[in-house]
Formats: sequence, C-alpha cells, structure tokens
Amino acid sequence: MTRHTARIALSAVSAIALTAGAAMAQDPIEVKFTTVSVPTDLHTQAMGIFKDTLDGLEPGAFDIQLYDSGALFGQNGDLDALQRGNAEMAYVSFQLIADAIPAFGLLTAGYLFQDADHYRAFMESDIGAEFKDTVRDEMGIEILSVCYLGTRQLNLRRAMDIQTPEDLAGVKLRMPGSDAWLFLGEALGANPTPLPFSEVYLGLQTGTVDAQDNPLPTVEAAKFYEVTEQITLTNHLVDGLPMAVNSQTWEQLDAAQQGHMVEAAQAACDWNNERRYSEEDRLVAFFEEQGLTVTEPDLDAFRSHVQEVYMTSDRANDWPEGWVEQINALAED
Repeated sequence: MTRHTARIALSAVSAIALTAGAAMAQDPIEVKFTTVSVPTDLHTQAMGIFKDTLDGLEPGAFDIQLYDSGALFGQNGDLDALQRGNAEMAYVSFQLIADAIPAFGLLTAGYLFQDADHYRAFMESDIGAEFKDTVRDEMGIEILSVCYLGTRQLNLRRAMDIQTPEDLAGVKLRMPGSDAWLFLGEALGANPTPLPFSEVYLGLQTGTVDAQDNPLPTVEAAKFYEVTEQITLTNHLVDGLPMAVNSQTWEQLDAAQQGHMVEAAQAACDWNNERRYSEEDRLVAFFEEQGLTVTEPDLDAFRSHVQEVYMTSDRANDWPEGWVEQINALAED
C-alpha cells in the first residue's frame, strides 16, 4: 500500500469513526416519566407540558415516555423505580421523602405551607437548596420543582357533623401508606387506614373506609363524589408534589440541559397550578350540584389541634432548627 493510499484509508476510517461518534452522541436520552394518577388529573396532564417544553428547549435530546394510572409502578413504587433506575422521572411526595429522611417530616406538617408560591419561595431559598442537596445525596434523586396538588379536604362516605377533631374519632380515614401520611391522619383525630389510591373508590363504595382526604380536583378526577355524601373543608394541608429525576439521569446532563429540565418542570408546574386554583374555585358548587353536602368546620380548632400534635411529637425533635420560622417568614416576603 502506498503512503498516499494509506492516508486515504486512514482518513476514511477516521470519517467513519467520527460519523459513528456523532450518531452515538445524538442518541436521545430515554426518560420514562411515571405516575399512579389518572389521565384526567391535572398533574398527569402537566407531564405532557413538561415533555413539550423540554422537547422545545432541547430538540431531539430526550426520548420522554409518559406513563400514568400506575401502568408501570403502583402506589409508592415510583421512588423505588427511580432509585433502581427502572424509571427516570416521577412525582415523589414530601411524605415519602420524610420517610427516608425524618428531618424533612417538617415539610409534611399540617397547616405549614400556604399556597403554591410559598412552595416555590421555599425551593428557591437557602434552606430549599439545603433540602435539595440532602435529598440528592441521601436518596439519589433531584427535585426539579413542586407542583401544587391542591388544598386537602375531608371527603366522607356518609354525612356527619364534623366541627372539631374530636368528631372524627373512630372514622376510618383512608391515607397513603407512608408513616408521614398516617401521622397526619392521626393528627386530624381520625383512625388512619392505609389503602392504595387505585382502591379508594371501591373502598368508599363498600365501606372499607369511611372517608378519604384529597384536594377537590382529585375528588372530581377520580369520581369519588359518586360514592361519598359530604366534603368538609378542613384546609388541613396545602399539598405540593415534587417532580423528580433520578441522579443517574441528572448526572448525564450538561449544565444547559439541567437548566432546561428545571425550566420545563417549572413551566409544567405553573400550568398545573393555575388550573388547580381555577378548578378549586368552581368545584364546591359542582359537588353541591351532585348532591354532596359541603360543610366548614371550626378551622381554629383543627389548626391548633394539628399543630400541637406535631410540635409535641417525637418527630419534631428531628426537624432542622429554625426552619418552621424561616418557612413562615417566606410566606410574608
């Protein structure tokens, strides 16, 4: 082989290698985004907003696959799936985070956060950064944003006179199965009963549980109003749902891609939040039209009882010092 021919051959091999490398570099990053919520739920639909926004910011960089209704993993299975790498994205509740890191049980306390803006202010604060760093280090997930899930209310199978927590004594209140959720049920004065979300409708219909607690849009989306008679507006938890990606995926991304993923998550949550508030405004009248009784209890009695239960519990000993005061101050800024 002549030297000229060798140079041509070497150039051809190099070109092929570069082409192959470029093709490999352009392979989209697979992102399976999973949730147990139903398609009609707003935070399920917000997943589509996330996908569209990120695809617009990073054309061709991601292969985002959306799964709802527990099609991939059941209730509380999403976190395990993220950590094992079986899924790349999911909503991971503060309650599940608190189960893994008890200090963050603070963030699940009743009557702490006031609205979606309060959650955003927390996430963007110094203590919010500390929260995200700790979750990343100890759980292997990156919190991108927090979507407003709604203000949780009580939804009862049979109409009752509910004025104070004492009136819930003996009521089997369905709660998700994590320790933090069950403690909230106890703080409300009820008998918390763990039950997967997919079984709640039947549980209410058959009397396995007497009540469930969820924001009003979830009551509508899951059609719980078909098998209940009353909604009591306790306003006991302004609920936020963190959108998370696992560390395996996050660490593949360059700084620009990470920034765009956060931007897409915030856009999705903003879309969700606006519609959640609009839905809550109209749903009281809707449920009354469906024949449900909507009542307002003694909110001061509920608030003082719930806060006292939390603050005098052993779990409060684990809470970061001064965080309650700092979170309260964020709502005032």
